[in-house]
Formats: sequence, structure tokens, C-alpha cells
Amino acid sequence: MAIDPKLIDDLNSRRKKVILSGGQEKIDKRHEKGEMTARDRMGYLFEEGTFSEIGMHVRHNCHNFGMEKKEIPGDGVVSGFGLVNGRPVACAASDFLAQGGSLGYMHAMKIADAQKYSLKAGIPMVTVNDSGGARLQEGVAALSGYAQVFYNNVLASGVVPQISMILGPCAGGAAYSPALTDFIIMRNSGNAGMYITGPKVIEQVTYEKCTMDDIGSAAIHASVSGNVHFVADSDAHALDILKRLLSFLPANNTEEPPHKLDTPLDLSMDGGMNDLIPGDNRTPLDVQPIISRLVDNGDFLEVQKDFAKNIVVGFGRICGVVVGIIANQPNVKAGCLDIDSSDKAARFIRFCNAFNTPLVNLVDVPGFLPGKNQERGGIIRHGAKLIFAYSQSTVPKVTLIMRKAYGGAYIAMCCKDLGADAVFAWPGAEIAVMGAEGAVPVLYGRELKAVEDPAEKAKRQGELLEEYREAFYNPYVAAGMGQITEVINPEETRAKIAFALRTLLNKKEVRPAKKHGNMPL
Repeated sequence: MAIDPKLIDDLNSRRKKVILSGGQEKIDKRHEKGEMTARDRMGYLFEEGTFSEIGMHVRHNCHNFGMEKKEIPGDGVVSGFGLVNGRPVACAASDFLAQGGSLGYMHAMKIADAQKYSLKAGIPMVTVNDSGGARLQEGVAALSGYAQVFYNNVLASGVVPQISMILGPCAGGAAYSPALTDFIIMRNSGNAGMYITGPKVIEQVTYEKCTMDDIGSAAIHASVSGNVHFVADSDAHALDILKRLLSFLPANNTEEPPHKLDTPLDLSMDGGMNDLIPGDNRTPLDVQPIISRLVDNGDFLEVQKDFAKNIVVGFGRICGVVVGIIANQPNVKAGCLDIDSSDKAARFIRFCNAFNTPLVNLVDVPGFLPGKNQERGGIIRHGAKLIFAYSQSTVPKVTLIMRKAYGGAYIAMCCKDLGADAVFAWPGAEIAVMGAEGAVPVLYGRELKAVEDPAEKAKRQGELLEEYREAFYNPYVAAGMGQITEVINPEETRAKIAFALRTLLNKKEVRPAKKHGNMPL
């Protein structure tokens, strides 16, 4: 006996009502502004016909301020799971057309249900933020909902990749969920903004005048605060970045990244690498072309490219093996490590370690950046984060010392004693406690002070500088102490790193049992 057609008609009617959300007029207005609705975004992200919705018919249970008479389709959020390039992904997207996408208790429960499904299934979790914030009519119930979302963010941290998208307003407490996730993609147009307190509140409390762009724009978060990892020009662009990012990530922490091990292991020489290296180590080197020659087809997804530009981090493949690359950028601040670059690199390293992604470190660093602001800002503590992150990592770690590697920065960029499995160096690499100009006055200060004639002093200082350079401005002292695996011709770089990565894929490293370490946050 077939099901009563009236039941099917009722189901279809209910579905249509939820799908229309705030109504066709609101949908059309949004499209006129070049923005997608929550369901448009789901449709663009997931393969056609694969999206399964969670909680379509959920209703709020608020009876304050006349809310019992108000019906909010889907309670202002679309949750579910589907396939992205053949791989399952869970997602929750705020629906701004339904009560401004405001978060109430049942709204939060739909997000939490998607988070729990993600954890149980071992699949990535994506959250699309486009919301007016907490639903004031629900009071503490809305705050309870936020807290449960945050709690699930922390439970999932290091278990499944979590990615947040800021495609509309994300204010107040709502901003903490994205901050707890692994990556944030933000649109730089329309009403997208992320902040804790807006300009009016800031002025009332501190008398400081500012605009929304000063505190909550994609540009500010990508270049100044460092909260945002990727900036997009449109909803579609943001979703394309998301898909590309997912293509480098495993589904969960028990799986390997999506390596392409059917890619031939190419051990041929790359003559073009030599052409990228300046003849003088004091001439800045641009590390981006080096990375492009290392990764397959020049395909490198840079993370936080506008923040702390003195270090470059991102994902690529080397002969099919997915890697996280951390590279000093001598074109910016001479490649010195500072507070922001230490934070940026440490966070990225910890993500890669959590999700079994090998690390490739490209080193050209003259030291930690000197300065009163750096010292007072806590460079010791922030630099220690980088050391902690590398030391804690048990994934394959391959380091290439390209040119300078001085002092504590040499250590912090993953030397052998910080756990690097293979350390290669180019013949022009300089590995020392500090540069000659800083070392000679310390080592020979008394001798130079005793020389009264300025010309004689300058001559002697020049001789001592040259002696120091001859002694330390090469990789062979470190190689002689077993700190370098091999000194290589730059033409061999890609082949040596690729082969090391292939041989390290089955690496297992056991650490002392502990609840967790105490990272210097």
C-alpha cells in the first residue's frame, strides 16, 4: 500500500517554506547585490544531489517578546553534510534571510549536531558565518548555545579539520567560534565583518573613534591582527579557496593527507634553482620562486600571505607528497623572526603535526628581530612557541639551510637537535652563533681597543672579520659535527627533499606519556 499522497504534499510544502526562508523578494535582493544565500552557498560547495540536511524542521522554543508567534525557517541556519570533490564534509551556514541569522538555542543545537556528526564520521567541519549575533529575545539560552558550539570546536580541535568562512557579519561572541577553528576565509566586500565590539561601543568606553573597516575588515584581519588566513573577493571565490584548501587536508587525524603517490619520484637535477640564488649572501633572496620550483607544477597554497610576510607558510606537494612549507622570506625584514612570524609559523606547524602533514623548512634567517618593542612585546615567549611547536612535532621534518642560519633563529627553524630528520645545506650556507660584524667586537674587543691608530684598527678589524667568515661562513663546520645530513648542490634540492620525504612516510616517533605540554602562550 503506497503512502498517502497528502503526506508527501505536506512534506514538500514544508520543505519549500523552509527553503524560501525569508521569501523570494529577499532572495532576489541578495542576488542583486552579488551575494549568495545560505542555500546557494551549500549548493555551490557540495556536489549536486549529495547534500543531506540536518534539522530542516527545527523550531525555536522562545516565548519572550512575542516570539511564540514568530516562525523562523530552519531557525536561521542550514546544517548538513555532503560531498566536496568526492570527499564527505559537514557544514553549518547561517541564514541571514531568517531573523538575520541570529543565534538562538535551537539554532546553536543545529550547528552542534553538525559538529558532532563531523566528529563521529571523522570528516572536516565547515561553518559559514553570516549572522546578526545572539538572539536577544532568548537571553542566556542563546549564550548557552554559543558555549556549546565553542566547546565542540575545542573537542574537534586536532581531530578533524575545522574551517570558518566569514561571508557576512560576525560580531561579539560569535567571533570566538571562528577563532577556535583551524582556518578562516573572509570575504573583503559587502557586509562581511568580524569584531568583538563595534565602533560605537569603543567610542563610548574609550573615547576612541574608529570605523568598521579599522577594526573588522578582511584587510585588517589578514594583515594586522592575523585572525584571517585567506581573503576572497566574493562568495564563490571564498568557496573555491575552501575547496582548494580541503584538497590538501586529510579527513581526520587518523588519516594521511591526500598524497598522490602515483606521481613519479623525479630525482633529476634542476638547473634553474641556481639561477635564483644571488651571488652575495647579503643580497636579499626572494623565497617564493624557490618554493615554486620545489612544489609540483608550482602549485602552492600560501596561508596568511598578508600577515608577518617575513615568513611564508602554506601547502604544496613534492613529487606527490603533501607538505607544509615554512620558509624565511629575506625580502622582508631580512627574514628575521619576530613576534608575529613566530606565532604564524608555530600555529601552522601545530596544525600540520596534528594532521600528519610532513614539514619542509627553508632557512635563511639572520636572527630574531632586535628592538625595544619586540622585547617588551614578549619576543622571548613568542619565539619559544616556535621552538615548542617544532620540538613537539612527530611528523617527518626536512630542513634546508639555504644561506644564513644564525644563533637562536638557527635552532628555532628546526635544526637537527630540534628533531629534524634530514638537514640539507647549500654550499654557501652560513651557520654561526651570530654574524661576523656582531661577533668580532665581542671576541676581539680588547685587542681592537688597544690599537690607537684608526687606520690600523680598521685594517685589523677587517682581517678579523675575514678570519671569522672563513671559519664560520660555510656549512662544513656544522657538517663536521654531524649537524648537517648532506651539503648539496642547489640543483639537487628538489630531488633530495623529495626522496627524503618518500623514505620518511612511515616514520613513527613515540613521546613520553603526558596529559599535554604547557606551551608558552
